Amino acid sequence: MAAAGMGSAGTLGPLLLHLFLCFLILVSPSIGSTNSGDASAMTAIALSINPLPSRWSTVPNPDPCGGGWNGVTCVSGRVTVIALQGASLAGRLAPEIANLSSLQTLALQNNQLGGDLPSLAGLANLRELYLGQNGFRSIPTGFFSGLTSLINVSLDHNPLALWVLPGDLAKCSNLVRFTAMNCSLGGAIPDFFDGLLTLQYLRLSYNYMVGPLPPSMGNSSIRELYLNNELRIGNSGPEQLSGTLDVLSSMTQLSVVWVQSNNFSGAVPDLSGCTSLVDLQLRDNQLTGVLPQLLASLPNLRTLNVSNNLLQGPFPSLGPNVVVGATPGNSFCNSQPGPCDQRVTDLLKVAEGFGYPESLARAWRGNNPCNGWLHVSCDSQGNITFLNFGSQNLGGSISDSIASFTALKVLKLENNILTGSVPPSLATLPQLQVIDVSNNNLTGDVPAFRPNVKVITEGNPLLGSQSGGGGSGSASSTGSPSSPNGGGQSKGLRSKAVIYAVSITISVLVVVAGLVYLWYKKHKNRPKGSLAGNGHSAGKFYHGQSNGGHGKAHVVETESTFVPMQELQRATNNFSEENILGRGGFGVVYKGEKPDGTFIAVKRMEWSEMGKQGMSEFKAEIEVLKKVKHRHLVALLGYCEHRNEKLLVYEYMPQGTLSQHLFRSRESAYPPLTWNQRLSIALDVARGLEYLHSLAQTSFIHRDLKPSNILLDNDLRAKVSDFGLVKLAPDDKNSLQTRLAGTFGYLAPEYASTGKVTTKVDVYAFGVVLMELITGRKALDDSLPDESLHLVSWLRRTLINREDIRNVVDANLDLDEEDIICISKVAELANHCTSHVPQQRPDMGHAVNVLVTLVGQWKPSSSNEEDDYNVSHQESFPQWNFDDGLSFNNQYQSMDRSHRSGTSAKPDMLSVGR
Repeated sequence: MAAAGMGSAGTLGPLLLHLFLCFLILVSPSIGSTNSGDASAMTAIALSINPLPSRWSTVPNPDPCGGGWNGVTCVSGRVTVIALQGASLAGRLAPEIANLSSLQTLALQNNQLGGDLPSLAGLANLRELYLGQNGFRSIPTGFFSGLTSLINVSLDHNPLALWVLPGDLAKCSNLVRFTAMNCSLGGAIPDFFDGLLTLQYLRLSYNYMVGPLPPSMGNSSIRELYLNNELRIGNSGPEQLSGTLDVLSSMTQLSVVWVQSNNFSGAVPDLSGCTSLVDLQLRDNQLTGVLPQLLASLPNLRTLNVSNNLLQGPFPSLGPNVVVGATPGNSFCNSQPGPCDQRVTDLLKVAEGFGYPESLARAWRGNNPCNGWLHVSCDSQGNITFLNFGSQNLGGSISDSIASFTALKVLKLENNILTGSVPPSLATLPQLQVIDVSNNNLTGDVPAFRPNVKVITEGNPLLGSQSGGGGSGSASSTGSPSSPNGGGQSKGLRSKAVIYAVSITISVLVVVAGLVYLWYKKHKNRPKGSLAGNGHSAGKFYHGQSNGGHGKAHVVETESTFVPMQELQRATNNFSEENILGRGGFGVVYKGEKPDGTFIAVKRMEWSEMGKQGMSEFKAEIEVLKKVKHRHLVALLGYCEHRNEKLLVYEYMPQGTLSQHLFRSRESAYPPLTWNQRLSIALDVARGLEYLHSLAQTSFIHRDLKPSNILLDNDLRAKVSDFGLVKLAPDDKNSLQTRLAGTFGYLAPEYASTGKVTTKVDVYAFGVVLMELITGRKALDDSLPDESLHLVSWLRRTLINREDIRNVVDANLDLDEEDIICISKVAELANHCTSHVPQQRPDMGHAVNVLVTLVGQWKPSSSNEEDDYNVSHQESFPQWNFDDGLSFNNQYQSMDRSHRSGTSAKPDMLSVGR
């Protein structure tokens, strides 16, 4: 027995040893040796990042799978996971990462990695890719090539160079989540989403996407769609999404839609099939028409925001479970839920036939169409008698709702691009006298109007002849396409062409004759020596304009007085260093003192440094400031041209610029501004801009409003300065094409992209200044993370997310609850002022009205002090004797007293912050 037992044990021992060795061989790759290719790739990655993660090693023959490298997971000696999110890593991502062919998860989000992203092409097993919140600078072509297993992708908040969504993504058929917010994504949204049937989350906000929503989205499975704020200033200017939102009606699985702050237009689509919809953000677009009441039937809807659009019809009423944001910026017939006047309802059906054009959405406001509605006229009883839609470039069709206006006498629809037929119901209008549908693309038969109705149909080749009826009035004015030689249409066109040609010729001759006469009148009495000498003469100065290489004088009249150079040298202690107040892009500003002890500010520029642009600004500032006089605009006291130097003399402001107070350094001599002081400054600036835009005899656009151009007196009352970039506001309120100028961070998006300006560019800059007053942050701050770099986009995003306003307010402010309420209102005003669409920004008069109610009510003074605006500046330097005998006068135009406030005007210091 013993022998037998011993023999059995002796056989079992070698067998167990053999099995143990086999086990070691099987498991050794996961606890010891790493695939040599993966080991080399991981070594390269380790050498490219810092600090080295825990337990990582770059010594010869490192073993990532066997050495327990932090964040690294292996299977069978192959690296499958690299998870180092939030590890404070810097450096770059080595291109050898593409050699990790078994890699399934790469999670490097929330680090400081930078440089160019390496291509990941060929990593067929990669399922999860998280690279957001880093500093990657570019993404290579083919980055997504062959990544067919991708499920989740996050590239958010990387300062990538401009790139577009590649076609390779269409082959990632397993994709569930793709998020690339704030990472310089541009171009159009590709039309490949019907092939990504598993995609549920698409987030592309805060980029440069352009164009319409692709039709393939209607066949996708997307549940959460974030495309908001696609309008940011990039290297090539702002870009934006546009077109209609019709495709959303086919995306019945949607739960969240954020498409706000774009340029979408047209009507809000029918979303009654989107029963899972919870959050719908449509604000800050160009949407028109009536808000579909079927939205009230959506069982899960909790948030709807349509403010700052051009919506019409009844105010939305969606029940107590839905938080609705509908104001400001729309044209609802009432400010509260309830039906519209029947005339309004019928007119909106007419507009629906035209596709709810933007022009009607802007013009039709209120609940009484007889109260100034464009294209609509009424009789004394409020009946609509005249609809004039001629030459409005209207598309769509003619609505039979027009037949509802039984008192209608004249209907003009000529010279549009209308299609479809003329509704037969129009022939039933009992009082109709004239209907003109000429020069459209209408088809079908002309209804049988009464014989006394004048029907004009010429210019519609496919519109048939009138069926029945038609007396002399109708037949004589209805052009038939079958008429010989084109009938009345051709004859009419030829007659018009002749008339136009003759008119244009006569107009050109008259204009030429007038210009010749004006030139002769202007030049016949010019002194022969007007182009020579020192370039100034009693209230005038001359500047040359290049014209074919020959000098040409241009006379600029100015009320500001020429000041001799020696007087300015005396006032500034010969421009000593101790007198320097600041330095700007076109010169140095000095503090000066007149003989009577009054301080001044002198801006000194040299011709060689100014160049053409600086010289233009020098002259522009004199031209503007001689025409505008306001307590919240800096006053120009005089100018000087001495050899190659140009100098401007201003009031002196002892408390410097707003930027010096707001963006204080540790050594700042100024204490933090209180909220009441900031609010008062905002109102002062708003009043100054309101005067420039609409109250002055000539309207101007400042173009360079910013804190360094806002000056403060001893009472911390503000004045707007630096008028070198000011432009005349066009009288017709259309945009004006100009050379791009100003300061980045304060430039309105439409100005940065097109160079066209209206007063709304100043409103945008004012909104930025309001944000700076609230937050104590600069418009652009390179020291902050990329997602917070731009104050406007950061603060608007924060306000959208409804974060506590206390989280964004300047930490230097000591606030109570009343202040917080006030700041919230100012933040709302700033949000409207910085709307990406200029038409949705308020005018400065509205801003003044908002701020006045927050600053406090005006109270009459008990004193009989003389109004400050009666102070004469005719003797700005009364004790100075000028060698050339010129008097230093500065005639100020009086202002309408209804626009004055009760505080006293103080001297101003020139801003040099350009």
